[in-house]
Amino acid sequence: MLISSDDSSLVVDTLCDQTSGQNTPVSCFYLDFTARKEQPASDVLGSMLKQMVGGMEKIPEEISRVFQQQRTTIGGRRPQLVNIVKMLQCVTSSRRIFMCLDALDECAGVERFKLLDSLTEILEQSPATRIFVTGRPYIRAEVKSRLAGQVTSFSISSRGTDITRYLRFRLGHDETPDAMDERLKAEVLRIPQSMSEMYVKAIVM
Repeated sequence: MLISSDDSSLVVDTLCDQTSGQNTPVSCFYLDFTARKEQPASDVLGSMLKQMVGGMEKIPEEISRVFQQQRTTIGGRRPQLVNIVKMLQCVTSSRRIFMCLDALDECAGVERFKLLDSLTEILEQSPATRIFVTGRPYIRAEVKSRLAGQVTSFSISSRGTDITRYLRFRLGHDETPDAMDERLKAEVLRIPQSMSEMYVKAIVM
């Protein structure tokens, strides 16, 4: 998802710049289809929780207690999804938080439902939390029906001319120019002509 990933990175960078020094954590997760089996809802939210806690001067006692409890179990298992949601509620209930999820459609169906339902639980306890999501159009209904609060969504489409311009730029700055002959370059530049994918962005207010 070239367009969505670039846009999400821009959103994350902008949020980090605008919230600098305001004690307003910004967390993000970029989902990957090739790693969907390794990206269950617990790992996605666990990663975002780690990002938030990592920026705190002092870790909340509730969070420290949960990790200590998990450490004493056999093998020191990781916190379960229900525990992670509770810890995220603890972190987000007392401050404004931004959570960004890129390519939500790349998440496996069952795990995507768990993820959206968990985000709903967080929003119910943390009205100041803001969530930014990108994905293909077919998940729009899921996002709107499962996420609590006011959801604003809009679609974007890739324009062939923009992608061609980007490809020309990248080809012009190729560090191994001899790896492609003119025929292959022409084939690469024809790729945008067959692209018509639409992407949807959702912002939970």
